[in-house]
Amino acid sequence: MKHHCLSSVIRFVFLYPLAVVFIVALSACKLIPENEPERGATTVKQDQFGDSFTSIKYLEQGWDAADSLWFYTTTQGSNLMPYDFFMVLEQPGKSELFRSDSNMNFYRYLPQKATRTNPDALPVGWVKDGYQGKDYVGLTCAACHTGQVNYNGVGIRIDGGPAASDMETIMKDLAKALKHTFEDEETRGRFVKNVLARGNYKSESDILEDLKKFKQRLISYIDINRSDVAYGYARLDAFGRIYNRVLEHLVNERVLKELILGGRITGDKPMSPEEFDQLTQNVDEVMTGEQRDHLVARLTKTLDGWQLGRLREALFNKPNAPVSYPFLWDIAQHDYVQWNGLADNAGLGPIGRNTGEVIGVFGTLDWKEEKRTTLSTIIGSTNVNFSSSVNVHNLRQIESHLSKLQSPEWPEDVLGAIDQPRVERGKLLFNQYCVGCHTRIERADPDRRVVAHMSRVGDVGTDPVMAANSISAVGYSGILRNQYVSVGVGDILLDQKAPVAALLTKATLNVVATPDPDKWFFQRWADWIVDIGTAFFHNEIKPSIKQGKYDPDTTATPLASLNSYKARPLNGIWATAPYLHNGSVPTLYDLLLPKKHEGDPDDGEYRPDHFKVGSREFDPLKVGLKENDQGFTFDTSKIGNNNGGHEYASGKTAQANGKVLKPLNKEQRLDLLEYLKTL
Repeated sequence: MKHHCLSSVIRFVFLYPLAVVFIVALSACKLIPENEPERGATTVKQDQFGDSFTSIKYLEQGWDAADSLWFYTTTQGSNLMPYDFFMVLEQPGKSELFRSDSNMNFYRYLPQKATRTNPDALPVGWVKDGYQGKDYVGLTCAACHTGQVNYNGVGIRIDGGPAASDMETIMKDLAKALKHTFEDEETRGRFVKNVLARGNYKSESDILEDLKKFKQRLISYIDINRSDVAYGYARLDAFGRIYNRVLEHLVNERVLKELILGGRITGDKPMSPEEFDQLTQNVDEVMTGEQRDHLVARLTKTLDGWQLGRLREALFNKPNAPVSYPFLWDIAQHDYVQWNGLADNAGLGPIGRNTGEVIGVFGTLDWKEEKRTTLSTIIGSTNVNFSSSVNVHNLRQIESHLSKLQSPEWPEDVLGAIDQPRVERGKLLFNQYCVGCHTRIERADPDRRVVAHMSRVGDVGTDPVMAANSISAVGYSGILRNQYVSVGVGDILLDQKAPVAALLTKATLNVVATPDPDKWFFQRWADWIVDIGTAFFHNEIKPSIKQGKYDPDTTATPLASLNSYKARPLNGIWATAPYLHNGSVPTLYDLLLPKKHEGDPDDGEYRPDHFKVGSREFDPLKVGLKENDQGFTFDTSKIGNNNGGHEYASGKTAQANGKVLKPLNKEQRLDLLEYLKTL
């Protein structure tokens, strides 16, 4: 006994300090900034769109190489599929890897070479993430918020710029690849062999079980998010999809029982209570992630296609309002963010906003009700556990990192010199036509603030669907039923169905308030205290009233102010095509033109009603992206795609003071355009 105790003491005295030193050294190694001169960017000779660039140019945006690489590879809790699966997954019917540079570039994810923090050369914004001891491939903020434009063989990389990516299509194609791999014997054999060779799976059966599970998850995700309009490149209905993921993970057995046994789903083929009990056998009142997968599989087998469609319509909202990816410079300095000012940027707002984003890009959500021995349990209430893979610690650091990001300045050495006489004339026009909503700021001022100027949708006249959806979307509150959520003018008691905007607010707040279950006890609570305290007390943005002309929130219409769109300073606007919130106008020059309406003369100059998107080739004359025959056709007649409104320069939209200014002629439009290049 004494010998055993002595051995334990010796091990503690000598080995424990060594272990601590090793851990500290390893942590320090991870914190060493990576300073790759070209920030890992690779060039493209010629892609499917005919685009090519032989060199990469980064602009001065307040970030150095280490800052960019950190942003590209910092995880946030996104778990799309097992990492080993993504590394060996083949394109359907081909031997070429799905993750090949050419294929990922087709979806407009920027290719990268191998670096220390990206050893597998994943494209910008794709990363190895971890949760509960397993590695997954996931997305970072950079996947949607890093842009590039090409001109004369130079690729100009824009940190924080809107991505050109087509997330809708890549998710559909990933699902097809997983389905083909599961069903095709030859492909499946190679897949299993290659996954086993990576050493993280021990058996073929384990691989096939996960392959079936993640295949079904992606198929379900795609089915839930069916839309009346294709998004194409450079757009995503992010909020529509975030809303649906929240609703998917709030639903419980009570909701399903009401829908299915109530006859709304099965129609003239009613399900008996016994059949429903069999359907939900081994499923808790609130499903865990694993149980949800099993239940979805059972539902697919039990309900016919018509019934599944009815269930989808009852539970979810159509994400049919795709918008451009917002650009991120000055985001930390805003009072309100998102296209319609949905998110307050004060207090814990930034972490809550980013938590919602992680929910949308496949964060693992282990939400469930739990009975606990507390006073509240005694009187019959339940406690909801909001454990998840969301990495609040990293989200706080990302938001802090973005505070240093500045807008890009027009690179005259690549895109051509600025015409200064035109700039002087254009500045006067900007003061007259634009500055009422788009105020100027100093891009590098550390004390700058951005006051979002809100305009009622009916006044600005642009496509209303995104703003309308944010208000009208409702869903079953499920595990949140009978809880309260503050919406500014008071608290909403969450009924059986509630506005999804309120459900999202409540869910993200609960996720933020839940310490990370993936960390050991002391680190979990230490990080949680530091992150919440820092986010809340060090946020220099304080609660404030929205500014502009909009319908105010009232107790009768608590979300009314969301029926508006936000104007922000236009510094860096040259690098953010296509334009308007829904990406319906390809260039800044086109934005200064009117939309053609019935009765307008055919020989006039108008915004294009159809154009191609996908190419990164830049047009410095019109300031936007050039068309390419291989691109996606943007049809402005589709729902959510309207390209009208914001026709101030055309004399068709009234200024905030109600005055309609006379339309600009072509020379004036070119003058104003030249000034916009300088912002």
